[in-house]
Amino acid sequence: MLIGEVARRSGVSARMLRHYDALGLVRPTGRTVAGYREYSSEDIRRIFHIESLRSLGLSLREVGRALDDPGFRPSDLVDDLIRQTRDRIAGEVELLTRLRRIGAAEPDDWTDVLQVVALLQDLRSENADKRQRAALSSAREVPVPVEALVEAALSEADPNVAGALRWALAQSGDDGLALLAEGLDAPTAEVRRRAVQAVAEIPHDAATDLLRDALTHSDLAVRRHAALVLGARGGADAVPTLVEMVVEGTNDVDAADALSALAGDPVLADRIATGLVDRVAPGVSAPAARLRLVQALADVPGSTASGALAELSHDEDRAVALTATYVRTLRDER
Repeated sequence: MLIGEVARRSGVSARMLRHYDALGLVRPTGRTVAGYREYSSEDIRRIFHIESLRSLGLSLREVGRALDDPGFRPSDLVDDLIRQTRDRIAGEVELLTRLRRIGAAEPDDWTDVLQVVALLQDLRSENADKRQRAALSSAREVPVPVEALVEAALSEADPNVAGALRWALAQSGDDGLALLAEGLDAPTAEVRRRAVQAVAEIPHDAATDLLRDALTHSDLAVRRHAALVLGARGGADAVPTLVEMVVEGTNDVDAADALSALAGDPVLADRIATGLVDRVAPGVSAPAARLRLVQALADVPGSTASGALAELSHDEDRAVALTATYVRTLRDER
């Protein structure tokens, strides 16, 4: 079969067949009297083998080794092709993400595009100062897509840069909350912590709702941070978690302050006092926890707290009794 007919039947151009011949990949078995290449059925079968291997991403050099080297191990090459393909896909996904983020910024002209590109690059810089400037600039100049800000905030370890990123997210409203909610369920505890901190700085009802949901989160650190923020926002749902924080001595001063702020509502004051009193009963909590609970009662107004302190001033634990007496004195002076 002559080269023209082989090209038509195989779909491989005559020029490529000549290239294969020059490389030694497929040498025609014979020549016509006029000197034209003449391919046998075995030659054509080899051409199809070459094209099949090329479809997997092999170079012509690798194809030659695969077909002619008896010691060639297909598994090694396939593993290498898998790695190369994954790297290529990752690069394409990264490019797609960058393009999508530039499009989300809705640039008006190429100057805006270049500014967005520069900010996106700076957010991923190894230099913390650059990352911080990019975060602060994102709310003043061409807006950086919220997706990029969330990604940066959830991965940022530098506290100053992280603070700037949370500020930038707060300026963007509640657009990033859905992505931050995904961050709350991340497999890494550090990412979950960053997510709840970012949500806490967004002053919107939707953020408050998300924090309220976080009170039942499986991560104790997430629950505690959400409770502190909700307490400051007047969220009564946070009371049980805040009381537990006082008992356990984890951010107990902040938790007591949050309970005090919530107790400004007369309806909540008795509920908070009851929650503290239930845990301060002898035998319920450890001695150190009972002291913290008595101290927390100091700033809870109402008769329930006052009555409990009067009773606790005669507690069998001398430290508790003295603390309760001192707290009652302070309340009387106020």
